[in-house]
Amino acid sequence: MSKLSKERLDTLLASVPEQFSLRLLAAVRYAVEAGQQTLERFCQNDLQVEKKNDRSPVTEADKNAELLLRQRIQEGFPEDSIVGEEFDNLDGTSEYRWIVDPIDGTKSFICGVPLYATLVGIECDGESKIGVIFIPALEELIFAEIGVGAGYVQGDGEFTVPRVSTTMSLAESCFVTSQVSTYDEVNRGPQYRALEKQAYITRTWGDAYGYLLVATGRAEVMVDPIMNLWDAAAILPVMVEAGGTFTDWNGNATIHGGEGIGTNTAVLQEVLTTIKA
Repeated sequence: MSKLSKERLDTLLASVPEQFSLRLLAAVRYAVEAGQQTLERFCQNDLQVEKKNDRSPVTEADKNAELLLRQRIQEGFPEDSIVGEEFDNLDGTSEYRWIVDPIDGTKSFICGVPLYATLVGIECDGESKIGVIFIPALEELIFAEIGVGAGYVQGDGEFTVPRVSTTMSLAESCFVTSQVSTYDEVNRGPQYRALEKQAYITRTWGDAYGYLLVATGRAEVMVDPIMNLWDAAAILPVMVEAGGTFTDWNGNATIHGGEGIGTNTAVLQEVLTTIKA
């Protein structure tokens, strides 16, 4: 039985600062509901896997979770636009755009690895404003709204304010990433090896979970050489409001770079120098 039930989530959200917007509170509820729905198909032997045009995998669980997210968004904020990984974009009339990834880490999900996430990001007038990362199988939830703050909870714990670590050097840092082979796909294999050499420890606890680790102080650097918009949209607000950074490989704070670097801020310049050496 989930420790993060709807009733408990409602109680927790009632305790957060009133400055958080209605869209942030809704995004948290929608992400948790959709993420928990994916657990119905997690670790199931009869899971059907399809290949999309880009050869990446997709399952019924991905599609159903995104449909649920879209339904909730359209019910609550019918004027807003929606971008998702599995279905066509939906145009709206407001300045808000929701960007959703029902299962970030579908390969992990297929293999029964619990480090996959449900992601919800929101832009306002093209600026990244809100991010929610929910790890259904671990019941870890982190959310943020730019200029307002961030919150984190796991299971039956209480909400805390997430903070990045104070580690000052790459040599003392935990460096996490998604899949090493993606670096070679974009001719960045040497950059990966340079980071691995400089870091204290390297692990492939990747996808959105890697950024959550950095935002909660358990890792210092998360790097992706390839990212889609729906992979990145929820990450920037979470990293920034936890005291960290999310940038492209040139150090620009953006979710539109097609790549990503998340750090605890203190080691960002060293990471950028390392990948450019």
